[in-house]
Amino acid sequence: MLDIAKLAGKIPGISQHFQQEMTASCQRLELAKTILKEAKNRQEELLESYEKWRDRLIFSAAIPMEPLDTRITIVPPPYSHSVFATDGSQISPSHHEIAYCYLINVGRVMLHYGQNLHPLLDSLPEVYYRPEDLYISRQWGIRTDEWLGYRRTVLEAQFLAEMACSWVKPPGAHHEPNLAMVDGSLVYWFLDGLAHDARDLILFPIQEAWEQLRAARIPLMGYLSASRSVEGVNFLRLHNCTFDTPNCTINCMDFGEEKAPCQVIEPLRDTTLWGESLQPGQRGPFWKSSARILDLYDESQRIYFCYVNVGTEIARVEVPAWVFEDQELLNQALGIMLAQVSKGFGYPVALAESHNQAVIRGGDRIRFFALLEQQMIRFGLQNVGTSYKEARKRGSIA
Repeated sequence: MLDIAKLAGKIPGISQHFQQEMTASCQRLELAKTILKEAKNRQEELLESYEKWRDRLIFSAAIPMEPLDTRITIVPPPYSHSVFATDGSQISPSHHEIAYCYLINVGRVMLHYGQNLHPLLDSLPEVYYRPEDLYISRQWGIRTDEWLGYRRTVLEAQFLAEMACSWVKPPGAHHEPNLAMVDGSLVYWFLDGLAHDARDLILFPIQEAWEQLRAARIPLMGYLSASRSVEGVNFLRLHNCTFDTPNCTINCMDFGEEKAPCQVIEPLRDTTLWGESLQPGQRGPFWKSSARILDLYDESQRIYFCYVNVGTEIARVEVPAWVFEDQELLNQALGIMLAQVSKGFGYPVALAESHNQAVIRGGDRIRFFALLEQQMIRFGLQNVGTSYKEARKRGSIA
C-alpha cells in the first residue's frame, strides 16, 4: 500500500527539478528555432553532406524530403469514407497459474461514414499453449513474455489486412476512400539485434500483410501520440558540426561522456520544435527515416513520416513508401486521420475503440482461467489450481 503522507514530502523536490528542466528546455527551443532557419538555407548542402558521410555518423538522422519550412494545411476527407484499425492486449504466461500458456486478444474496428452501414467492433482471441509456441524463442535468448509482444504485433498487422481487404474487394473496383491505422510506429526498432531466424518470423508476416493492403490500395498509417523521436532534430546536427567534415568516427570518439559539439539542442524532441510553427490542421515536411532496421524492409515498405498539429498535440504519423509516393493515397490518409482525431476528441476514435475492444481487464483474466480450469477438470486432470504464492497474494489479512 502506498503511504501518501510519506510520499507528499518528496513532491516539492520533483516540482523544483521539472521547473528547472522547463526553463532549460525553453532556452534550447529558442536556439533550435534559429538553427532551423539557418539549416533551411543550407538544406541541399546538408543533404549532400549526409549522403557522403552517413556511414560515419554515430547518430540516426532522418532525411527531409521537402523544404524544412514546409507548412501544408491538410484537406478534409470526403463525406463518405471508411476506417480500419486494430490493437492488441495479452495475458502473459505465469508458472503460478493453473496452466502455463498465454493469450493474445486483438481488437478490430471498422467504421463507415456517410454510407449508412453498421460498424464492426469486436475482438479475436488466440491462445498459445503448445511447446513450440511457448519455448521457441529461448533458442535465441528471448524471454517468452517478450516474444509474446512480438507475436502480438504480427497478429495486429495480419488481422488489420484481413479485415480491410475482405471489405475492399475486389481490388480495382470502386470503393469509398479508406484508411488502415495502427497505434504506434511502423519502424520496429525492437527487431534490431534479434537473431536472423527470430527476426524473419516477425518481419516477414508483417510485410506480407502490408503488401496485401498495397495491392488493395488501402493506405496504411502508424499514429504516434506524444512521440519522443529526435530523428528530425538530429538532421540539424549536421548544421551544428564544428569540424570540416561530419566524420563522427574520427572527430568525436574522444568526447566520452561529454556531449559532442553538435549536441547543442539535445534532448529537444521533434514534436517540441515543430509545435512552434505548425497551426492546427497543418503538417510539416515529410522525412525518410534512416533507422538501421529499415535496411531489412522492402524498398516499397521503407517508412516516411511527418508531424501534424492535430489541434490537441503534435502527432507523428508514419506511412510506407508506397503511400508516400502516391499523392492521392497520401492526402486521403492524412485527411481521414485528422477527421478521426476530431471525432475522438484529441485521439483517433478508431484506435481508441480498437484498444477498448482489445483490453483484458481483471475480470476477463479470472474468467479465462476459470474456463480453462473447468475444461481441465472435465478431461480428468487432477490437482488443478494456482500456486500457493498466487493464491496468497490474492488475499490479505490487513
